[in-house]
Amino acid sequence: MSRERIESGVRVMILLAVGIMAGAAAFTHVHDLTVAHGQPDWIGWANAVAVELMAIYLGLEIRARRRAGRPVGLVAVLLVAFALLSLAAQVAEAEPSVWGWIVAAVPSLAFLALVKVVLSSAPAIPPTPEPDQPQVDWHDEPEQVEPIPPAAVMPPASAPVLPPLGVVQSNRPQVVGIIR
Repeated sequence: MSRERIESGVRVMILLAVGIMAGAAAFTHVHDLTVAHGQPDWIGWANAVAVELMAIYLGLEIRARRRAGRPVGLVAVLLVAFALLSLAAQVAEAEPSVWGWIVAAVPSLAFLALVKVVLSSAPAIPPTPEPDQPQVDWHDEPEQVEPIPPAAVMPPASAPVLPPLGVVQSNRPQVVGIIR
């Protein structure tokens, strides 16, 4: 088994472990907060499922839209909103102290950080080979060619006036790769 496959497998296992633990904590906190504010038990679970699965779905939707080159603005705003709902439920259920709030927020913040890393990682795209062009070292000075006297070459009046190929004009910068 290759080193990349092992590392990839370890990453997936860590993401799943953090995701399952963060999900369990978030589901429980959303459920408990809903029930504590007068809703029946089943609505507590419905709210937990809605909030947590929407956040996961929206993360996947952002990734799919990026691959397709579609805008992600509204979906990203919704993802932040559902993540904040989850985080708010976790903090609301915590001991009312700074450390209580921080400890309650850790699972959600860890999962959000992992999701951000996963969603922002782009697959490696091999460099596109350039079309066959002669290899030119841009440090080399262009070869000086004797100018052709203007009387020898007279373009028609409607034709654009360009210098003959290979003639270097001292008042113009040289650009490599322009096809005339």
